Amino acid sequence: MRALASLVCGFIFGWGLFLSGMLLPTKVLGFLDVLAIPSGNWDPSLAVVMAVGLAVTATGYAWLRPRTPVFESQLQWPTQTAIDTPLVTGSILFGIGWGLVGLCPGPAIENLATLSPGVIVFVIAMGIGMAAHNFWQARSAAPAAQTLAHASATDG
Repeated sequence: MRALASLVCGFIFGWGLFLSGMLLPTKVLGFLDVLAIPSGNWDPSLAVVMAVGLAVTATGYAWLRPRTPVFESQLQWPTQTAIDTPLVTGSILFGIGWGLVGLCPGPAIENLATLSPGVIVFVIAMGIGMAAHNFWQARSAAPAAQTLAHASATDG
């Protein structure tokens, strides 16, 4: 049932991207080109999509907060609130990629249906970046786990 809920949510998200035109890298790049504001060629449509998305999400969170989830035993709210180096570094890298190409993960995956070589290369590179992140996280966690295991073995 969780998989079905994920499928429905993904479909709604993808349909929203399609209807709003946010699958088109030119729309995103038109928004990111803030130097075009004085000439009147700036495209504010992405800001409208973001604002409406935030409003819908805020309403949903306010409605969900006092409730028990259907497919989980409890709601899983984010616990990390610190702005740390990995967050800032990841945001910068995401922004660079987004600004250069005009695609982020959702639209890129949806644009795979076009079979555009540029989109295919982008998604492959995105997958390599995600795999590298997972490898880096696992490698960083391994020494900590070994230290904990060693400490508990010597305590016992």
